[in-house]
Amino acid sequence: FSTVFYANIVFCMILYILLFFASPFIAKFYDMPELTSVVRVLGLTIVISGVKNVQQAYVSRHMIFKRFFYATLGGTIGAAVIGILMAYLGCGVWSLVAQNLFNLTVDTIILWITVKWRPELKFSWKRLKVLYSYGWKLLLSSLLHTVYTDIRQLIIGKLYSSESLALYNKGKQFPNLIATNINNSIDSVLFPAMSVAQDNKEKVKKMTCISIRVSGYIMWPVMIGLSAVTEPLVRILLTDKWIGCIPFLRIFCITNAFQPIHTANLNAIKAMGRSDLYLKLEIIKKVTGIAILLAVMNFGVMAIGYSLLVYSVFAQIVNSWPNRELLNYSYKDQLKDIVPFIILSLVMAVPIYFIGKLPLPLIVVLAIQVITGAIIYIAESLIFKLDTFEFIKDRLSELLRKK
Repeated sequence: FSTVFYANIVFCMILYILLFFASPFIAKFYDMPELTSVVRVLGLTIVISGVKNVQQAYVSRHMIFKRFFYATLGGTIGAAVIGILMAYLGCGVWSLVAQNLFNLTVDTIILWITVKWRPELKFSWKRLKVLYSYGWKLLLSSLLHTVYTDIRQLIIGKLYSSESLALYNKGKQFPNLIATNINNSIDSVLFPAMSVAQDNKEKVKKMTCISIRVSGYIMWPVMIGLSAVTEPLVRILLTDKWIGCIPFLRIFCITNAFQPIHTANLNAIKAMGRSDLYLKLEIIKKVTGIAILLAVMNFGVMAIGYSLLVYSVFAQIVNSWPNRELLNYSYKDQLKDIVPFIILSLVMAVPIYFIGKLPLPLIVVLAIQVITGAIIYIAESLIFKLDTFEFIKDRLSELLRKK
């Protein structure tokens, strides 16, 4: 832990120095001189993350997630107050910069207070080499994913208007927020649990299967339901001027609905120590994804959005492919596990979509849609006696008994 801590801080400092000197070129690329100072200040999050990451890894490894809760709660609430106050005072983009910096700094401080691990004056090149051999492939994979994700926004911002980019980004805001929180909750527990059982393939397969089923049971109705209530939701929360983001919002709902397959398969591959395979998959996906993006980028922003759906289907097939051999759990088997949730979610979405056409106040319409959707989905689960529903119900009952 100490070795990684010191190496991580040095690496983050190097990254920040590179970003510091690259910021004028970033500003010139976007023809926005003010970006130089914004990037340099916001880039401090890299250094702060370097201090936080080992504490975060320690919490994950020992599954003491209550620490995460305290850290995230304190940082998020404080950051919300800071961001809104500064925006109200007319600080513009700096309110967002301050919000991010405050959130990460408070998260880091609380983790350091609540987690008892502290770095010692020890460093081992031998241990770093072993960890580096595994970790650099995951790092490169993460960088490829980040570049690919952000290149879409870069292309939209350069080829089309800032309004189009704003609608695209606003469209992904709600689906990504919900999916990321659900996915991260599962991801943070699943990877360390799988790592412990990495030598028992049957156990890893069972964890992968349960993860896909449970997260799929939750994710599909949430994402399909969100796509069905987009119009009243956008009108209430964002006002009519953002109505153009609805098509993008629905696209991101569908792509995020498949996150359980991505997360479970990739965690299984990482947990079994196959970071080399993880990197190969990432290269295949991103090269193909960029090719698809370049092929459609001149056909409009919606074409770029729809290309994300094509890429998402391709990516989940690629992510699941190795586990056909590693775990004897093919993509076909995985689809069989989630198809019932897809069908039930689509059936649920039809009536709540038409409820959105009722001539009632928008807030009333949205409330009726949400309540009706939940009732229909739970009723379907009971009627068809879904194993996953029973599994979740039993786990919740067990948890309540312990409480």
